[in-house]
Formats: sequence, structure tokens, C-alpha cells
Amino acid sequence: MKKIKFGIAGLGRLGKVHAQNIASKIENAELTAACSIVPNELDFARDKLGVKNVYSDYKEMLSKADIDAVAIITTSSEHCWQIAAALDAGKHVFSDKPLGTTIDECRLAEEAVLRHPDLIFFLGFMRRFDPSYTYAMDQIKAGKIGKPYMVKATGIDPEALVQSAIKFSPTSGGIFIDMAIHDIDLMRWFLGSDPVEVYAGGSTFKHPEFKKSNDDETGIAMYKCANGSMGFIHVGRTASYGYHVETEVIGTEGTLRISPVPEKNLCFIYDQYGVRQECVGSFPERFAEAYLLEMENFVNCIQKNKKPDVNVYDGTKSTQIAFATAESYKKNSLISITY
Repeated sequence: MKKIKFGIAGLGRLGKVHAQNIASKIENAELTAACSIVPNELDFARDKLGVKNVYSDYKEMLSKADIDAVAIITTSSEHCWQIAAALDAGKHVFSDKPLGTTIDECRLAEEAVLRHPDLIFFLGFMRRFDPSYTYAMDQIKAGKIGKPYMVKATGIDPEALVQSAIKFSPTSGGIFIDMAIHDIDLMRWFLGSDPVEVYAGGSTFKHPEFKKSNDDETGIAMYKCANGSMGFIHVGRTASYGYHVETEVIGTEGTLRISPVPEKNLCFIYDQYGVRQECVGSFPERFAEAYLLEMENFVNCIQKNKKPDVNVYDGTKSTQIAFATAESYKKNSLISITY
């Protein structure tokens, strides 16, 4: 099969991961163009990855570059118009999550996907492609834990990165919109049902700077789904030991726990502190394989003209649920979720 020619928009921390995967780790893909408004990011694409065609204007890349597909790894508020522009230019589209930062933005992306049924649109909920999460879903489909009726999810960023979280807080949309999208998507995926009610709250004990943005360093949310199943999400920004992502799926006949210890590897350290394991320090480290596998899946979908399992409506629903969660947090009350 011919290689899929990619242009990438956005070369920040995650953009670099995707760019390197496309450029050198996916057999049927090649990175032929890159776009960023940050000059040193374009230098990275040119000097480190050998990309000859670099652009500071996204629309110029779409019109001039020899590309079949676009990977959009830009600021969240830019995603939807860039998705629509790329599809309207005849390009297949991979977009990082979230789909959009407002429901109106999400609808714009939905309409663009509907206009172009011949093109592939893929939303980057990469945890679905992490081997441990994929294995858990296989166990659920095989009936190994009976009927899943509860998901408990934890996602805590490291204390080492808290200052960047504080800086981002005024424009992040709040802790749930900023941090809970992946956990919301996994809850829907594992339970096979959308939540219809949510109650959320938050607290701050260590970094009062978050309060200046009407935000918190820790948040919890409880959900009731249409089929009667339940979800509990705990997000935070102050894990002293590293990056902690853990998911538990409870069924009528058993339980699955994914990453109860956020281990860096299988090495145990025996020293004056006892026996211990080091923890992963960031999301690129924890989900490095998942980022590669999701992009490989996108390329495979293009070549086989197959629609991905993750679609534009998954992005809209996760955004709707996140906004309802934020509303419950702000009002300190139970909120009904409408779609």
C-alpha cells in the first residue's frame, strides 16, 4: 500500500511525540509537512525530522502541501475549525482530544464530518489503544466480569508540574474540563451507557493559587448512567510520586483494575527505604505505546477505508458531560445531563 503523506499542526510536547511516530515509527506513513506558530517548533521539524515543507499558516499548509492527512495537535480551542478546514480541503483528519471547548465548536466538527463521508475522521482518545485498557475491554466483551456496573477512575498529575497547571488554570475551563475528558470517555466505553446525572465537588489544601481562578487542585464527580450503572472520577494536580492514572471496572462477577500502581517498569528497588517501584512521571511516558498504536490505527483506517471505532460524536458527548460536571461543581448541586 502507498504511504499516507501527513501534515502535522502543532509541535508542542505531545505534537513532537506524534510527529516522531509518523516520521519514523509507522511503516505506511511519512511526515511531509509541518505547521506551527512557534519558530523553534518548525526548526525541530526541519532539523530533527527532516521535514522540508514547514508553514506558520495552517490554511497555507492545507492548500500547498502534498499531503493526504492532517494530524491536529494544537490548542484545544483551535481543533474544530481546523478539523472542518482540513476535511473541506479533502484531507483525512486525526485530532487530539478534546474535540472542542464548546458545544457549538463540536457541532461545527460534526457537520464537517457529515459533509465528507468519504474521508476518515479519528479522535485521539488514546487510552482506548493502551494495551492494558484494550485487554480490559476484551475481558468485558468476553463476559469475564459479568455485567460491568461501576467505573472508578483516578487521574492525578504530578506535583512537579503544578506550576504550569496554576498558570494554565485561568483559561483551562476548570479542573474537570481540563483533566476529566479521558476518564469520562473510558467510563462511557466500559459501561456502554451515557451518564444522565452528575454531582461534582472540589477542594484545595496545598495551592491556594487555584482559587484565584475559581478552580481547585482536586475534584471528584459521581455519575448515574442511563442503564443504571455508576461512575466515580477523581482528578487532581498534586501527586507527589509521579503521574497516577488508574481505572477500576466493577462487574457482577468480578473486577478489573488497570494500573493500581503507576509503575515506571518492572524493576523493584531494594534499599534503605524498603522495597519499592519508581513511578512514571508524565503522560507521554505512560501512554507512549498508546499514542503510537492509535496513529497506526488511523493510518490503517485510511488505507482500508474503514471508519474508526472512536467517532466525532464520542467527542461531543464527552465535552457535554464535562461541561455538565463543571456546572455541577460550580452550583454544588446534582445536574441532569441532556444531549
